[in-house]
Order: sequence, then structure tokens, then C-alpha cells
Amino acid sequence: MSVKIGENIDLGKFPLLLAPMEDVSDPPFRYVCKQNGVDMMYTEFISSEGLIRDAAKSRQKLDIFEYERPIGIQIFGSDIESMRKSAEICTLAQPDLIDINYGCPVKNVACRGAGASLLQDIDKMVAMTKAVVEATHLPVTVKTRLGWDDNTKNVYEVAERLQDIGIKALAIHGRTRAQMYKGQADWTMIRDVKQNPRVKIPIFGNGDVDSVEKAAAWRQEYEVDGIMIGRASIGYPWIFREIKHFFETGEHLEGPTIAERVEVCKTHLTKSIEWKGDKTGVFEMRRHYSNYFKGIPNFKEYRTKLVGLQNHLDILEVLEEIKHSYVDTAVV
Repeated sequence: MSVKIGENIDLGKFPLLLAPMEDVSDPPFRYVCKQNGVDMMYTEFISSEGLIRDAAKSRQKLDIFEYERPIGIQIFGSDIESMRKSAEICTLAQPDLIDINYGCPVKNVACRGAGASLLQDIDKMVAMTKAVVEATHLPVTVKTRLGWDDNTKNVYEVAERLQDIGIKALAIHGRTRAQMYKGQADWTMIRDVKQNPRVKIPIFGNGDVDSVEKAAAWRQEYEVDGIMIGRASIGYPWIFREIKHFFETGEHLEGPTIAERVEVCKTHLTKSIEWKGDKTGVFEMRRHYSNYFKGIPNFKEYRTKLVGLQNHLDILEVLEEIKHSYVDTAVV
């Protein structure tokens, strides 16, 4: 059976989702992930206050493209009325759905009453979600965590109450806010939410899926409707096609060659410049180079070159040089 969000978003049998990541899942990065088979993506999370103030950075994050569909715009905030208004603004950008972030653990979000902070006040979370659901005709989904800390793992209550007021899917990261990104993600509670006979909406698991083997094993073991992948896709968008290939054939797909890594990195750079302009596009690509070429021996000198260059033509030249220098090199 296909996994559906609302009436119109059909994600196929077992979808792979790209997690929304601040400063990562922008349109250039989403482009290369889409090329590698991801089933659904989200924007970086967008501040509701920023949208209402018409802040340029927040507004730019509303940019979506037809080839990205289905795509969700993710919003976060601490004020119910601001979230309601930002849902109206997002609706005008015509995404396929609106997602609410109740999972971000970072200090400047959670300590301002947004993101995972709402796990400390489920009544407010429910009221906020209801306001967003009522402000748009689009399906509303939520991403959250197991709870605030080990003493308040309340995702069971969250799932039931948010479903009752109209959300259409729930993605759960298998850690508490207190854990941040440390330790191991615990998917047993995600499975328990999925097995709850009261819960009818799709449940997506998130956290620590960084290999084909893990995706296949956890699909069986935890019975989720789909898997959301974040950090493992940074610099390695091929993870989506590799997992899909394994699901379909039971066989491992060869990893990308150095030449393929170079070509995708070039595409990412080109898209980054097209969307952000030459200066910012070049600058913001710097965080990606070491991930694209992870596992290549003696790469430090090239990485230093790439992050030091300011002209994209010079960067393309170095990337070509990498392709030829490592033509017979195996990636570890």
C-alpha cells in the first residue's frame, strides 16, 4: 500500500524523506538529493517571526521549485498567533504541505520557547498546531522528538493529541532534546507509536540512519511508514538511491566514483551560485567540500584550496584536477 499524506500526496510504498536541516537543505542541496531519488523534501526551517517581519533571509527560504514536489515548508516559533500568520504566508508560496518543527534542540531555538521546547508544554503545542491547521487548506505535518528529557518522554501523547486536531503525518527523531545529537537514537518508542491502534497517520522514523543495512534492518524491525534521513545525506546524496536499489533488488549498488562525486559537487556549486549569487554561493559551498570527498586519502591540500578560492571558475578547475588526480583511487 502507498503511504499518503492527506488526500493528494502519494509517496509510494516506503518513502525516503530528506530531513529539514538549517544551512543545509536549501534548493541547491535539495536539487542533488532529488536527482538521487529522495521521495519528499522540506525547506530549511523558517522562523515564523522572521516571515511576519518580512525578513529577507526567511522569505528567501520560501523559494520552492516545481521539480522538488512534493515539498513541505517547515516553520517554527513560540507564539501561537505568529505561527498562524506564518502558515498563511507559507500557503501563498504553494508548497504541498506545511510542517511544524517541534524537534530542534539547539539553544537559540529551544531556549526561546520554540522547537523542542514545546515538548515541555503539550497543551500549548496542541493549541499552536490547531491554529496552523485551521490557517491553511494544505496538509499539516509535524517533526518532533521522544520528549524533552528521559523523565518526560511524552511522544505517545503528542502523537494522539496532534492526530486528533488534524495533522496528517508525524516524523519522530529517536532522541530527547537533552540528548541533542549524542548517544544512539532509540527507535523502540517510534515503533510503539506506530503500533498504537489509535494512531492512523503515517509515522516516519528519523535518527542515525547512515547505511543501506541500517535502513533495511530498521524498516523491518520498527515497522515505520518511511525513513527520514538528515546528516548522512550531507555530501552523500547517493544514500537515497543506494537504499532504494537495495530495497528493490536486495543488492548493494556501487558507490559513486570520484568522477561522479566531482560532477555532483559541481552541480551543487552551480545551483548554489544561481540561487544565492556568486559571492554567497561560493562561500556557502565551503561547508560541503569535505563531505563530498570524505574517505579520499590525502585530500587535505585540495580541501584547503577549495575553501580558499573565491572565483567559481577557479573552483571548477580544482574540481577537474581532483577528478584526474584520483582517477584510480578507491574511496575508503
